[in-house]
Amino acid sequence: LPYESCNLGSVNLSRMLVKKDGSWVIDYNKLERTVKDAVHFLDNVIDMNRYPLPEIDQNTKANRKIGLGVMGFADLLIRLEAGYNTEKGISIAEEVMSFIQKTADEASEELGVSRGTFPNWEKSVYAKKGIRFRNATRTTIAPTGTISIISNASSGIEPLFALAYSRHVMDGTKLLEVNPLFREALDDRKLYSGELMSEVVSHGSIAHIDSLPADMKEVFVTA
Repeated sequence: LPYESCNLGSVNLSRMLVKKDGSWVIDYNKLERTVKDAVHFLDNVIDMNRYPLPEIDQNTKANRKIGLGVMGFADLLIRLEAGYNTEKGISIAEEVMSFIQKTADEASEELGVSRGTFPNWEKSVYAKKGIRFRNATRTTIAPTGTISIISNASSGIEPLFALAYSRHVMDGTKLLEVNPLFREALDDRKLYSGELMSEVVSHGSIAHIDSLPADMKEVFVTA
């Protein structure tokens, strides 16, 4: 709303995995701990922050909105060998985000009981339902452009932009950038070569590269 602030955090889903019987699975215990800590942290930010205008200070603290989102979703799907544009991929998205939403709501409700609800609570839909949230909103999906680069994770809930590309730096120097999960899969299958990388760079994707197997094409999809 006008004069509110954008108090966001993002769970790196690529770090919410554990190997079980040789395969990657989602570590829901770790995800639960992370979400609860993140909600607590973001609620603290509201009080610790210094605001540039008194109106922003007042409105932010009146509703205490936080927006916990995710990054590394495409990385998560690759580890789980699920194509981004498949029914399995959609099912995982629903399962993971509903878990995050439920856990964030529970954490905010616990803070609402121990610290008090947001000041505008009595004017909200939650008052009629008797749900004592500390925060008027708990989750959001943000693009995570810069922080996903810092975290070496795929951005937001987007598919990978490209599997390999040339980064132009300084005085025209070109650096070959290859997605580490893609490189790992190629190495495991002994398929990596300079010629293949040149072909991938020219397309950005592997959808039309005949020499690569179909199951890789299903998992390593790009925007």
